[in-house]
Amino acid sequence: MSEEILELQIGGMHCSACPVRIERVVSKLAGVLKVQVNITTEKALVHIQPGKIDLPQIVHAIENIGFTATRVMKNRSDVYEKSIEDVVLKRNFMLAVILTIPLAWANLIHFEWASNLYIPSILLHPFSQLALAIPIQFIIGFPFYERAWKAIKSGYANMDVLIVLSTSAAFFYSHYLTFTSIETIQKGEPMVLYYETSAFIITFILLGRLLEARTKSRTTKALKDLYYLQTETAFIEINGEEQKARVDSLTYGDIIVVKPGDKLPIDGKVIQGSSTIDESLLTGESLPTEKNIGHAVYAGTMNIGGVLKIQVTKQESETVLSQIIRIVEDAQLSKPPIQRIADRVVQVFVPVVIVIAAVTFVLSYLMLQPGEFSAALEKVIAVLIIACPCALGLATPTSIMVGSGRAAQLGILFKEGAILELLGKYKTIIVDKTGTLTKGKPTVTDLYVKDFSRQEFLAMVGAIEKTSNHPVAQAIIHEAESIKHPIHEADHVQSIPGHGLTGMVNHKEVMIVNRTYVQESSMHLPFEAREVITTLENEEKTVMIVFIESLFAGIIAVTDALKPSAKEVMKQMKQMDVHISMLTGDNIHVANQVAKEVGIKHVQAEVTPQEKSAIIQDIQQNGTGVIMIGDGMNDAPALAVADIGIALGTGSDITIESGDVTIMKGDLQKVIQAMTISQQTMRNIKQNLGWSFLYNVVMIPFAMFGLLAPWIAAAAMALSSVSVVLNSLRLHWTTL
Repeated sequence: MSEEILELQIGGMHCSACPVRIERVVSKLAGVLKVQVNITTEKALVHIQPGKIDLPQIVHAIENIGFTATRVMKNRSDVYEKSIEDVVLKRNFMLAVILTIPLAWANLIHFEWASNLYIPSILLHPFSQLALAIPIQFIIGFPFYERAWKAIKSGYANMDVLIVLSTSAAFFYSHYLTFTSIETIQKGEPMVLYYETSAFIITFILLGRLLEARTKSRTTKALKDLYYLQTETAFIEINGEEQKARVDSLTYGDIIVVKPGDKLPIDGKVIQGSSTIDESLLTGESLPTEKNIGHAVYAGTMNIGGVLKIQVTKQESETVLSQIIRIVEDAQLSKPPIQRIADRVVQVFVPVVIVIAAVTFVLSYLMLQPGEFSAALEKVIAVLIIACPCALGLATPTSIMVGSGRAAQLGILFKEGAILELLGKYKTIIVDKTGTLTKGKPTVTDLYVKDFSRQEFLAMVGAIEKTSNHPVAQAIIHEAESIKHPIHEADHVQSIPGHGLTGMVNHKEVMIVNRTYVQESSMHLPFEAREVITTLENEEKTVMIVFIESLFAGIIAVTDALKPSAKEVMKQMKQMDVHISMLTGDNIHVANQVAKEVGIKHVQAEVTPQEKSAIIQDIQQNGTGVIMIGDGMNDAPALAVADIGIALGTGSDITIESGDVTIMKGDLQKVIQAMTISQQTMRNIKQNLGWSFLYNVVMIPFAMFGLLAPWIAAAAMALSSVSVVLNSLRLHWTTL
């Protein structure tokens, strides 16, 4: 079944019930497979079956319930910049403040401690207060009425309904008193009115949303940093001349020129020049990387050294940077399982609050303060306002945004919010060996030379190995190139299947073979050479023996060295009380040696990628969640079947599609960082949810019994949302 994903920018969401409502309506449309709405990013991801539904139908459904929807065509940083809605919000708040101050000043007459303050008589006149309250209630407050009406018309109640009920009750009751107490007004006697209550509520809610918008914008910092790595133009070389061109017009094979201090505009391969590249913002790698001819370079990195000519290998939409941005956005849009708790509560919260408010009025008017309509009304208003579930809706998405953003800054990519929740929970970890615990790139560790200088020996051996692509051969070539001695040319090179190579160098026969071939051919080995070979093989190293003109000339030992952090990471994982096993395709002796060095007790060796998958599935049948850590290449099947696959990029390769979590530069220590971020993000979400639930549970009874003035309730409700966002922002400074 084919699937298309539409990314929409949603406008008009102001409470936790809004995304739940949009998801419920859109998910019922024929052809919609899945929908996720995030109130923090104000975006939606809609998975559809092409041909069964189209974009206009989805937009129409969303607009019918009071929201706006437009398609996001590509990654754009201006999505998170100041919008017209933000400008209107700020303007309305400032107007509300200007109109509310006189009402607040007049309200001081009811407080003994303010009896000596000067209060202009005109501010005490009910008609003056009415004139000030009308624009707040019906012009500045009009969006509340509009959204509340659309919500009720579509069959549900949101926070706007609570705001409209509470402020309208205060305003219209005051309006009733104003026009039914003309005699009192004419006598100049003070009246108890509630115009300032409705004004305070609207003003404080606008203040809360303004603060919330500003603090929420900080949760998108990681995405902004990634967006700012993108460039719109590049210098392309055509017929030897440099011309400015748009990055989105570049195609495979184009040659671009990048000067010192410039950001690389696109992925490519160096074809001329050498330089150092700062890849820290892209991969979390702190030290600049040397780049020479043939090296891969990536969009968004900074050229520090010399001028580079680069051949384009990816289009703009295919670059590693573009993929990273998509993954981070998807992770921030997705919902972890814990969010379902908040969603279920939100669906019934507003109707329940309305019922509680009605019960409060009846109890107050009939029992607590019989006949005191004003007192009952104040309690109802306070209950309606204090119970608004804004903080509850922000509790999870803000933490997910900040946590996944913090991880991205460290070169750790979470593909879904659910992974952030689960990674810190699972206690069974399976690790690959090659490229995971080891560097994945064999290196020469020991050299024993007889009758030749080291330089001459390596120059001759390197000449033979240059004809081979075998990993051991590549390790020997790398060692030969490091001696700064010209490598000779070899002739008549032939492979000895399963054993090595032979050829002619400087008219001398050079043979590089393993011990098995030496024994089968009865070739002579000096006693000291046999001892060296035995020692090296006991260390689980690959040993190659060199003969020149049929005489023993030396020994080369090659091994895939452990990553520097491997031992410490395995130790830290054990301290996290997890069960660690190794699965590898290498032979059992090498596997056991590596496992012994890093402290892993459970090892299965000589298994194929398909067998790794089967082993993981056997473990999962017992209900055990499995984390698989591999290099993202031959481990792809195992990473796919594991509950969480962690893919490590190796060397200069940046592999970001293989796992649920991708470690950009293959640093094993970052697996610990990923697990720590997961645990701290979940702790942060629980704190937010706990605070939100506790806030409502504790404050509603206070409001019911008249211990909370309506304007205080409005301020507390507004600040509760801000406090949740501020708590989430603490993840920016997570200690790892």
